[in-house]
This record gives sequence, structure tokens and C-alpha cells, in this order.
Amino acid sequence: MDVRQTIDAVEQWLRTFVLSEWTFYQFGIIAVGYLVASFLASRTEPALESKARRIKGNPDLLRVIIAFMRRLKWLFLAIWLWLANVALTQTTWPSRRWLVSTALTLTAAWFIISVLTKIIRNPTLSRLVAIFSWSYVALYALRLDVPVLSALDGLAVNLGAVRLSLLLVLKAVVLAVTLIWVAILVGNVLSHWVQRSGDLSPSIKVLISKFIKIGLIIIAGAIALSATGIDLTALTVFSGAVGVGIGFGLQKVVSNFVSGIIILLDKSIKPGDTITLGDTFGSIRDLRSRFVSVITRDGKEYLIPNEDFISQQVVNWSFSSDYVRIDVDFGTAYDSDPHEVVSIAIATASTVDRVANHYKAPVCWLTCFGASSLDFRLRFWISDPANGLTNVRGQVLMALWDAFKQAGISIPFPHREIIMKTPVEIRQTRED
Repeated sequence: MDVRQTIDAVEQWLRTFVLSEWTFYQFGIIAVGYLVASFLASRTEPALESKARRIKGNPDLLRVIIAFMRRLKWLFLAIWLWLANVALTQTTWPSRRWLVSTALTLTAAWFIISVLTKIIRNPTLSRLVAIFSWSYVALYALRLDVPVLSALDGLAVNLGAVRLSLLLVLKAVVLAVTLIWVAILVGNVLSHWVQRSGDLSPSIKVLISKFIKIGLIIIAGAIALSATGIDLTALTVFSGAVGVGIGFGLQKVVSNFVSGIIILLDKSIKPGDTITLGDTFGSIRDLRSRFVSVITRDGKEYLIPNEDFISQQVVNWSFSSDYVRIDVDFGTAYDSDPHEVVSIAIATASTVDRVANHYKAPVCWLTCFGASSLDFRLRFWISDPANGLTNVRGQVLMALWDAFKQAGISIPFPHREIIMKTPVEIRQTRED
């Protein structure tokens, strides 16, 4: 009897809604609206998108605006369906506009969701979030959400006192991902605001930004677990075992994280400093939770673990001062006047643009009577080590070469004298 009643109800629904002539009218309204919306979008989207791309500012906002411009077809279709729904409401029964009303809900939901999810920078993740969000709205609009949620809740396992269902897991994952994403988004906005502050040092800015992001993520995770109703006390043993395993597996990650906090607190390095670590010489671009980004003069970007800056010797060329002393060694012939050589070297170094004469004047000393030359050492200071050291040495040496050549001072090269202990007879043969 129940089966027969169900079959009769389905047949009645098919005759009333699906096979009704008003259903075909509504299909026609939707089809015409789609064609009209596609035509209007093809005429307006290119011009509006070209104007939107001229907007300068937040790239996330620009991405949302571009996504809005590219989905005008769905906006026009939603407007068309809304007008049709209003007209049908005034002229006929509600049962004769159910298809238009449902299409309006689904179209408007897809337009809003597809635009807002463009805030997510990962294209694949953005598409997945849009599809899952719209699927839930579609189930709700078709009144299928309750049966589907009941079926998901029925797929469950009992872990002691905890009943873990597929619905609970999905809720926890969706809520946790959403809250963490919102926390990261808010953290980036607050970090950008902190970075623009002129009253804080670069290291303090980075430290505050990291604490804000970490704090917001922890709060988001706690809210997600609390909202899903998971009893964490029942999972104490399991979470403890997992925590120990993760702790052993992530020793280096934790070490680099703690090292990064120490670096920020003691202000040993900061963005913009010129450092030397091992064979790496460059400028610090960014301080991250796990590594420090260092850009070298040849354009390479090294991601050096924070732990290396704690355990190894680091040369910070701009830790307490931007001024750096550079030595240039050279030699002249023995027939040159060393007093004149010193005077010319000092005067020549002072003419190079990057030499900081206002800080300390260059000096030159005779250091050694070499095998082939009088050896000198020229010392001068620069205030921009981030712009390179080898190039300023080359500029000074080129200037010295020109000055010595003009003054008639020669730069010697090694000579070797060979003494033969026994006579050597040299014969010249003639070829016929």
C-alpha cells in the first residue's frame, strides 16, 4: 500500500509540474533569457574588463572585479529570471513558476559564489570551493539537503564515547578550512597595516605580523573544533600519540620556527641587511617562519633555514652601521717615489662616487718591499655594501691605472734571471 501511494504521488508530481504546459513555458523563458544574457555580456564584458584592468591597488580586489566582469552573463540572466518571476507571481499560481524561481536561486547563487571565491589565489582550490558551495545551495533549493545530510550522518563509526560520522568530518573540515582561510586573510590585512607603520623597526614589524597570523589561526582552529561539537578530552590519548610522532618528525621545522622568533627578538638581522653566510653574499629580502630569503648580486634567491643564522657565523655588513671598509692591494716599480704613489692613490680613490669621503678619508700605506714591486694597501669606506663590493674595487683599480699611467708610474710584472753554469753552444744550420 505504501509503495502504491508513493508511485501515485510521483505520477501526480510528474503530471502537475514536469509534464505541465507551464513547465515548457518556463523552459522557454529560461532559454530566451540565457540567449539575451549571452548577447549582452558579449557586448559589455570586453570594454568593462579593459577598464577594470587599469585599476591599481589590492590585487585580490582587482581579481574579484575582473571575475565580476567576466560573469556578467549570469548577472543578466539572474535579472531576467527575477523579472520573469515577478511577472509570473502577479499573473499566475506559485506552482506555475517553480522552475523559474529555482533557476533564479541557482543562477544568483552561482554568480555570487563564483565571484567571491576568486579571492582564493589557487585556481584549483577556488574552483573546488565554488563547486561544493553551489552544490549545497542547489540541494537546499531542490529540498534535497535533509535526505543527503541524513545519509551522510548515517555513515558513522564509534570511537569509544565519540560517534564520528562522515557528516561531522565534512562539517569540521569545511568549517576549519573556512575559518583558517578567513584568519589568514585578516592576518594579511593586519600585517599590511603593521608594515606601513613608521614607528616600528623592520624586525618588530615581522614579529608582530607573525604573532597575529599564528594567533588568528589557533583561534580559528579552536572555534572550528568547538562549533562541530568534537569532545577533545575523548581523543586525549590518540592526539598525544600523534603529537609525539609529529614532534619527532618535525624537529627541524620546530627548530627553524623557534630560531626565527629568536632572530626577530634579538634583531640580529632584518630585511634590507647585507649579510654573508658561508659562500652566500646578498641582501635579506624577507624573514619567514622557516627560512630567510636572501637575494645575491647575480639575482639568485637563497632560502636559508633560520637555524643556520643561529648556529653558524654570520657577517652582517649593516648590523650597527652601513659603512664598510674595503682594502685594495697594488704594487708599483722600484723606481717610483712611494710618497708620490701614496698621494696619487688617496686623491684617485676620493674621486670615485661610491667612496664615502665624508665619513672617513681614504688612506694608503706602503706594506712590503716585494720581490718585483713596492706593495701598497689602499683603504677606503663605502656606505652601500648592498650595491656590491667587487664592482667598487674594480672602479678604484681602473682609476689608479689611469692616474699612474698619466704620472708615468709603472706597475711591474715579475722578471726571472736564468744563469747557465756551463757554456751553451748555439749553432745555426743552413737549409739548402
